Amino acid sequence: MTLLNVNPTRMALMDIKRRTKSAQRGHKLLKDKQDGLMQQFLLIIRSAKAIRARVEEGLGEAFRTFLVASAWLTDGQLDNALSSPQAKIELVVDIKSVMSVRIPFFKIQKSGTVKTYGLAGTNALLDKAVEAFDELFVVLIELAQIEKQAEALAIELETTRRRVNALEHKMIPDFKETVKYIKMKLDETERAGIVGIMRIKKQIEVAEGAA
Repeated sequence: MTLLNVNPTRMALMDIKRRTKSAQRGHKLLKDKQDGLMQQFLLIIRSAKAIRARVEEGLGEAFRTFLVASAWLTDGQLDNALSSPQAKIELVVDIKSVMSVRIPFFKIQKSGTVKTYGLAGTNALLDKAVEAFDELFVVLIELAQIEKQAEALAIELETTRRRVNALEHKMIPDFKETVKYIKMKLDETERAGIVGIMRIKKQIEVAEGAA
């Protein structure tokens, strides 16, 4: 704890008390915000974990299907089937405020088709693999969105935590210690004043008795 550099006056005492109450109100608000952010963060983390599991499982299955499909095709057949993609994807990002945190929301706009090859020279497994990768791309975008949201919340959560700690362990204790110091100094000044008055009164009484 550190004493603030102020003169020990009643005016300073009132000001520090006012600032202490303001800091305590701010601490409560920030603590409530921190708790809310933590709840939101944990919800997003759980969702991200579930989506990541879907992605990992889906990618594994899609790659296995693709490897089996490609084993029945020559390199030339595979190149011809996949060399002319026509599908297009546009990513639209919308920013919304959640507990004063700017959170991104992704929206995909798809056009065209991922299967541009004919049935001749390919097989059903290749169709299945291509469709699986196409569906997984949407899930990957969903995962990227939720992980970006988690990142934004984590940054705000850390900033809020630092502010809460600064108020709780530094600013408010410094204010309280300064209030105690000013009160002590004012009490000392008051006692010194009373002693001075009593001394003067005694001197007057002695002077009157001698007259």
